[in-house]
Parts: sequence; structure tokens; C-alpha cells
Amino acid sequence: MKIHEYQAKEILTKYQVKIPRGRPALTPAEARQIAEQLGGAVVVKAQIHAGGRGKGGGVKLAKSPEEAEKLARQMLGMKLVTHQTGPEGKIVERLLVEEALHIKKEFYLGIVIDRAIGRPVFMASAAGGMEIEEVAGKTPELILKEWIDPTIGFQPFQARRLAFGLGLAAEQVGRATQFMTALFNAFMATDASLAEINPFLLTEEGEFYALDAKINFDDNALFRHKDFAALRDFKEEDPLEVEASKYGLNYIKLDGNVGCMVNGAGLAMATMDIIKYAGGMPANFLDVGGGASAEQVKNAFRILISDKNVKAVLINIFGGILRCDTLATGVVAAAKELNINIPIVVRMEGTNVARGREILAESGLNFTVGENMKDAAQRVVELGRGVVTQESPVH
Repeated sequence: MKIHEYQAKEILTKYQVKIPRGRPALTPAEARQIAEQLGGAVVVKAQIHAGGRGKGGGVKLAKSPEEAEKLARQMLGMKLVTHQTGPEGKIVERLLVEEALHIKKEFYLGIVIDRAIGRPVFMASAAGGMEIEEVAGKTPELILKEWIDPTIGFQPFQARRLAFGLGLAAEQVGRATQFMTALFNAFMATDASLAEINPFLLTEEGEFYALDAKINFDDNALFRHKDFAALRDFKEEDPLEVEASKYGLNYIKLDGNVGCMVNGAGLAMATMDIIKYAGGMPANFLDVGGGASAEQVKNAFRILISDKNVKAVLINIFGGILRCDTLATGVVAAAKELNINIPIVVRMEGTNVARGREILAESGLNFTVGENMKDAAQRVVELGRGVVTQESPVH
């Protein structure tokens, strides 16, 4: 789950992470009022779930309340296009108006989970204010890393090592260490999957601030944070992903033309790989999980084909808790109700597979059955291109 910058900063202040003074604004008049209250130059920042806002014209300096109001009027309602939004961009519906600080130096701080070793890794770089992906690709040596043992937490010596690695003066290291420790505490307490400060700012007055802030939460831990539900901005999310979440389904939109229905993340990855190996490109994948009902499968299928880019669908299921007959019942119900007219390739193995194939055969619908994953992938890619292949009988 993603949240806006101003929401991330509100959370960080609870853990003593220092942020600039400021408030969100929904109208130009509010932006002017906030600027007046801050009593000087302010920064007006578009609030969308994407990076690169500054380059896209979504972060601007206002030297007066009047200018803040003018900039807010320009930004609110604009379509902001960045490298992360794609050409379709995102509509700006809210702003963050903050005091302008005297910048001396910009750094980068970030915490993510290193899934290869199952530990958080704290990253820091003197190349703050830049896109960290670009830094990692061109000058990876500029990114310092400290892996953290979750049983003992982020240690002071690790924070000091990062601070000195950033080139900070000895008298600045103590404050930087406190800032990093506070950020890590916030990361752990909120069950975040990402906490990023870019830039991590050193002012001319010698103070450290989170000039920008990004926090993503682990969806699997949200049951421990009921208050986070109010932070979710559905307008910033893909509508089909929102719809899938209503039924306990996991949906991810991609760029190809083959829709994928699977059960389990590992099978999802393998399915997308084999589609690409067969020369195709996944349009999305929808994970129905291990215990989906026929009704969930029907809704999953409806969501899957709602993507206009989908020209063919591959259903790749290994029946365990989700039995093959339950899957087939849901798929047939969806195909009849939705009057589907695109090719559907089914590959299923596991519990009640014979009954599942009988249900497909008895439906009277034109399903293509793959004998194995490779065969299914080749068939769905060819059908998606409009190439007619000899269909396997449903058995």
C-alpha cells in the first residue's frame, strides 16, 4: 500500500523524524493561507503516487503567498507526467505547501527488505536529490549499505558508519545518527516495505530534514494497523487492482496482451516467464490464491478480461486447496455470464483435475486445453496474435 508524501511525513513526525513545517492544500485559497501562516517563501508540491515530480513541473518555489496561490491554481487539476506515471500521467488533486529551507547539501536515505537474506538493508548516498535507480545503475559505488539483524535492530555503529561514509563532519554525525535511528524505528513500527528520504537535507543552519518522504506498507501486515486504511487514496491506484482487492484477489497490470490467471506467486512468476519465452507478453496476472471459491474465480475472470489490451487468456492452475473442479465451475460461469469472445487456454493439474476437465467439456464452450505449461504458453501466444491452432480436446 502506498501513501502520499504529506501522509508519510505525518507518520514520521511521530517517531521524531524532522520534517519542514507545512500542510496539505486542496484549493488555491488554502495554499495561500498556509503560505501566509508560514511567513515566507514556500514550496508547492503536487501529491501523487509517483516519483520525478520536480522534473515534471510538480514541485515549485513560491516567494510569496500570492505566488503560492497562483502556482496552486496551475497545479490543481493538471495532468502530471513523470517517468513513473507513464505517458498517461496522473491528475493532481491535492498539494503540500511547505516552508522553504536553506539547502547546504542533499543526501539519500532508504530502507527496504533484502529478500535474498531476509533482512532490512539501510542505504545511504551522497547523491541525494537524484533518481536512486539512476545512481544504482551508473555509479553503484555511491550507495552505502548496512544490513540489519532484526533480532538486535539498527545499531549506533552502523548509523555512524553511514554518516561518516556520507562525508559528514564529526560534529554532524551525532544528529545524522539520531535521524537515521528514528527513520528505522518508524520503518519497523509501521511494518513498512519501503521508507525513503530523498533528499535527506542538511541546511545551512546545520539541521537535518526529510525534505521528501516515501513510505510503502506491507499489505500482509495491515491488519495490525487499522488506522492506515484511511490513508489509502483509491484514485491513485489502478481501478482493476482496487476491484480485485474487494474479493481478496491479487491483480497486477502489465503491458502485454495475454491475461494470466494463476494460484500462487511462484506459479505466477513461472507463467509470465514461459509466456515471454514463447514470444508473448503478459497483459496482467491475477492470483486467485489457494482457497478461492467458484464465485471468487468468476469475479477474477471478470476483472482479468476488463483490461482492453487482453487478446487471449491463459489459466494456469495447480489444484491443491483450490480444486480443479472449483476452478472450472467458476470459469464456465464467468464465460457464460460475460459472453466472452476471446480465446481461453486452460492448463490445470492436481486435485480433481479429471472432473475439472469434464466441466469444461460439458459447458459447450470453446476452451483450448494445454497439455503442459509449454504447450499452453505457445497456444495462448499464437491465439493472442490471431493464429489458429489445432485445439486439444477437453479431457
